[in-house]
Amino acid sequence: MTDPEDHPELLPGLVRASVQASRAKARATRQRKAAEQAIAEVDPVARVLVDVPLAHLDRPFDYAVPEAVAAVAQPGVRVKVRFAGQDVDGYVLARAAASEHPGRLAPLRRVVSAEPVLSAEVAALTADLAERYAGTRSDVLRLAVPPRHATTEKEPTPASPPRQPWRVADAEPAWAGHEHAAAFLARLADGGAPRAVWSVAPASDWPLALAHAAAATYASGRGALLCVPDGRDAARVDRALATVLGEGHHVLLSAEAGPAQRYRDFLAVRRGARRVVVGTRAAAFAPVHDLGLVAVWDDGDDLHAEPRAPYPHTRETLLVRAEREDAGALVGGFARTVEGEYLLRTGWAHELAPARGVLRERVTVSVAGASDRDLERDPLARASRVPRQAFDAIRRGLEEGPVLVQTPRTGYAAALACERCRAPARCTTCQGPLVLTGATTPPACRWCAAPAPAWACPECGHRGLRAPVLGDARTAEELGRTFPRTRVRTSSGDRVLAEVDEEPAIVVATPGGEPVARGGYAAVLLLDTWLLLARTDLRAGEEALRRWLGAAGLVRPGGAVVAVGDPGHPGLQALVRWDPAGFAAREMQERQEAHLPPASRLATITGEPGAVDDALTLFDPPPDAEVLGPVELGEGECRVVIRVPRARGRDLSLALGALQRLRSSRKLDAVRVQVDPLTL
Repeated sequence: MTDPEDHPELLPGLVRASVQASRAKARATRQRKAAEQAIAEVDPVARVLVDVPLAHLDRPFDYAVPEAVAAVAQPGVRVKVRFAGQDVDGYVLARAAASEHPGRLAPLRRVVSAEPVLSAEVAALTADLAERYAGTRSDVLRLAVPPRHATTEKEPTPASPPRQPWRVADAEPAWAGHEHAAAFLARLADGGAPRAVWSVAPASDWPLALAHAAAATYASGRGALLCVPDGRDAARVDRALATVLGEGHHVLLSAEAGPAQRYRDFLAVRRGARRVVVGTRAAAFAPVHDLGLVAVWDDGDDLHAEPRAPYPHTRETLLVRAEREDAGALVGGFARTVEGEYLLRTGWAHELAPARGVLRERVTVSVAGASDRDLERDPLARASRVPRQAFDAIRRGLEEGPVLVQTPRTGYAAALACERCRAPARCTTCQGPLVLTGATTPPACRWCAAPAPAWACPECGHRGLRAPVLGDARTAEELGRTFPRTRVRTSSGDRVLAEVDEEPAIVVATPGGEPVARGGYAAVLLLDTWLLLARTDLRAGEEALRRWLGAAGLVRPGGAVVAVGDPGHPGLQALVRWDPAGFAAREMQERQEAHLPPASRLATITGEPGAVDDALTLFDPPPDAEVLGPVELGEGECRVVIRVPRARGRDLSLALGALQRLRSSRKLDAVRVQVDPLTL
């Protein structure tokens, strides 16, 4: 009997058409599979870094390149490959003529996009950082390359307009008072790679100075990369770059821009259409063509520390890039970290600092009650939260413009205590601390939110409460009563102001939330300085001085700064002298004596006690390593600290990397490994 499928002419019309379409589809499928099986004749091997977060698989794997995708499977593109029985993402690192693998290579599944998003320089940087921080390259790549946005990728990137001419004389107003600044900029403009640690004078327009450093590099035909702690600082530098370079020469890489705009800006940099980049910590991986300058502002800010594995720091990332790509480097801020001081001590960088005469002209810093005369005028100057000297500074400042008041705590009354015996006030339900959230609200527990309107002290029975620590809201309320005809604004938490005008007003802000005043503040008042110094942290003194200098640097030329605290504390003495270099040198000396970073290198292993014990059993420490701990952290976790001399830092990273690979291959319980943690 004749099969109708062999003779379509015997079938009805609709069925005949369906059979012909099915045959055409099957024929096309066979042709496509045949093309996929045909391997490229030139460089038939692709070395692919697969996106697998397993340390023991953190290496490139060889795949065969089908002839059909040979033209687009170039280094840097995204691909799909078959790995461990499933399709996974990856990046082509290189093409090769042969593979060391003796067996048959699996072919690339497909090329996701022909856009080479991973440059060779950034690929090498990810390898260096993964080794340094004992992490995996796939984790670093997630920080370096933003997610793909297909629609945006199809858009062409407009070319940048012609560069405007730039001269060193153009930067003199922004860099005025900083010794050797002209030589630094001239070296950048000539194509050199100078390296400097920059101590910024108060009342300086540091975004404009950074913009001129980028412009000097840009004038030599090279790119510049500027990293700042947060979006507010990035916006300021963005405006300064637009002023100095003109529109269309730079991009702002910020997560606030949204995925489409961020990817669009990333592609503009990767395609070479934009050579100057400003952004936060993720911008440190921007694929700038012919990089000539990397700069980090306020490198002591904890926002520069990446909270995701392998926890790289912006400063270290940029310094590695400077070494790899032979670029200039600029580490700047009002304060100086001990890491910046170490760069100067080793000769890796040179100092850019203001002259003492410039500092005396720019700002006058005093501590309330520091002299006998101050105590004669106000015997309680060292005991009052806002002594007379502080009120006088606010009053004089309001005659000329806005006044900034920095207070360390947010809220209304951050802690309460018995008015009579000073015992801390605690919740009767959960023993949490009681707080006040407003002037008319009853005390409530900070932990469980249970109200306590009828609280009585369990020690003495007294019902009165006092607030030993006041927040910014209560401070603003009290200042509003003292200066009733003056506008009082707050800037803290999720209500941070970016800028205030030059009209007289009192601005109460928490550290890091200080808005910029147009023309600068007439006066700055630093309250509760003891709170910043009371932190149990290795960097407590350094961080306190950084916060104070950051606020004091916002004054206008000739402004006044008054701090309320212990005038004998080294941090406040450094503030009065405006001597961040001396304070950093002192901290450096103390840390060397205690064998603490940067004189040594540290790493921590944190996790459940059993997992940490397993990690220590498998860990092969380098010579001269000290294992400190374990120490209980609470919530079922403990931590050990591993310390080595600085010369053994790379050995420590390699040993921890080997530990991570061994643990990954044995599928042991997770631990968190951090190399050079920001704090302990």
